[in-house]
Amino acid sequence: MRYYIIAGEASGDLHGSNLIKELRPLDSAAHIRCWGGDKMQAQGATLVKHYRDLAFMGFVEVIKNLRTIFKNLAFCKEDILQHKPDVLILIDYPGFNLRIAKWAKQQGLKVIYYISPQIWAWKENRVHDIKRSVDKMLVILPFEKEFYKKWNYEVEYVGHPLVKVIDDYKLQSPVSKSENIIAILPGSRKQEILKKLPIMLKVAESFPEYNFIVAKAPGIEESFYTTLLAPYSNVGSVENKTYELLMRSKAAMVTSGTATLETALFGVPEVICYKGGSISYQIAKRLIKIKYICLVNLIMDKEVVKELIQNDLTVENLVREIKNIIEDPIKQQQLKDDYTALKNLLSKGGNASANAAESIYKFLTNASAT
Repeated sequence: MRYYIIAGEASGDLHGSNLIKELRPLDSAAHIRCWGGDKMQAQGATLVKHYRDLAFMGFVEVIKNLRTIFKNLAFCKEDILQHKPDVLILIDYPGFNLRIAKWAKQQGLKVIYYISPQIWAWKENRVHDIKRSVDKMLVILPFEKEFYKKWNYEVEYVGHPLVKVIDDYKLQSPVSKSENIIAILPGSRKQEILKKLPIMLKVAESFPEYNFIVAKAPGIEESFYTTLLAPYSNVGSVENKTYELLMRSKAAMVTSGTATLETALFGVPEVICYKGGSISYQIAKRLIKIKYICLVNLIMDKEVVKELIQNDLTVENLVREIKNIIEDPIKQQQLKDDYTALKNLLSKGGNASANAAESIYKFLTNASAT
């Protein structure tokens, strides 16, 4: 069968690559074309556009790049029509993918959404578009099934794909914890990195006995980081080694997003760091309805890890919170217990990538038989 997969971020590329890996044994003749990244390409998909060319963060940044976004949408539609896939598989990335879903449904294409847009955070009314445009929704967060149920839309919970990804990594790459490494995960886009990383780096001055290691985003030139890191003697960096870094780290400062969940599944005490453009933040603050921005806290429905957001993200606050998670044994034990409960919640679905692949293939074979 012919599959067309669209992911617009690094996490989508990861989950898309594992989905492709699980689809291959089910459909040996699968022809897969994708928007994603190196990981999906490594699994044999034909890469049409890299997510680096698609990432625009914040309301203001999106408005500034509207022309590029609309050009990408037009090109995507043309490419889909040309290659006539049996199914369109959309991975998160709602601003782009929901537009494509609506259009694709009008063209008579089958549409499957794997990893729901976070419409439970804001713009809940987009559920109506999803119900009209998406033939099957596969969700990876336990509370999403209940969320959609209140809208009378049946979705399938497949488990969270990161659980197996990280378990497999731990088995293949046993690395002992270091006593003096603190990881810094500042995000993947230049504009968000520039907002947060200078504050996170300043913390290193208060912990001279620790080595701070920045996980660099792929595709960003070396000189970008060199300038930022130069003033600090106890700060280094790695590229494409984030999981190895987390295996060795005693604590971490992490920007919001999938990285917060990855850090927790590695068992690393963390502080969440978020700071956006002032206009984008004020707009988001008025629209977003959720209590937390960190996936760990959202899934557990309580503050497991500290969130320092916007004006609260200061050097002083970060220093205090880092001291708390590396020096307080009671806090460390509480985090350990909460992380165990989190993993248990996310493991209930089993191997998420395999579950998703089986569900997609079954849907397609049943559809073709009728």
